[in-house]
Amino acid sequence: MTSVLDLAPVVPVVVVDDPADAVPLARALVAGGLPAIEVTLRTPTAWAAIRAVADAVPDAVVGAGTVITPEQVSEAVAAGARFLVSPGWTDVLLDAMRGSGVPYLPGVSTTSEVVALLERGVREMKFFPAEAAGGTAYLRSLYGPLPQARFCPTGGIGPASAPGYLALPNVGCVGGSWMLPVDAVAARDWGRVEALAREAARLRDSGAQV
Repeated sequence: MTSVLDLAPVVPVVVVDDPADAVPLARALVAGGLPAIEVTLRTPTAWAAIRAVADAVPDAVVGAGTVITPEQVSEAVAAGARFLVSPGWTDVLLDAMRGSGVPYLPGVSTTSEVVALLERGVREMKFFPAEAAGGTAYLRSLYGPLPQARFCPTGGIGPASAPGYLALPNVGCVGGSWMLPVDAVAARDWGRVEALAREAARLRDSGAQV
């Protein structure tokens, strides 16, 4: 599979409360140009949502986010997740993700964590919580000594700040949920979600001009 970092400039971070919303929501995101969809394991319905999208939306690359235990790694892959994202990592969790057979983005927020992952052969990572951990200035500073590391920054990023991240040479994509406004999802306004996803899918062009 193409690297998760290269599928689209934005990976929607999705919290699904009603499993019935998962398929139409995913279809709207894919139609808008955002095929990589991270379903976070923050609700008990996440597993059903991952299964539904994996089964019914073949153009979506559905992944599991907020993965923090080896058991969740196994369950996510069994449900159909095609990539894994964690907010942080330990050796135990990293071993489980490495053995899963699917791409994974372990979370980092410090230089030492990045170096430790590079030492273990991991080159692609989630930078979280991006804004709180130093934002674009921090990632720009990392590029000089550690150009081999690539990131998907997530946490506090919106349409105004995303282009600045995407302009950095060590950022492949960003994660965010702004294309999924709570009121739009509650109203099942999938047309609005698709329109916002389409705008997000064009942000790499905006980033190149920053």
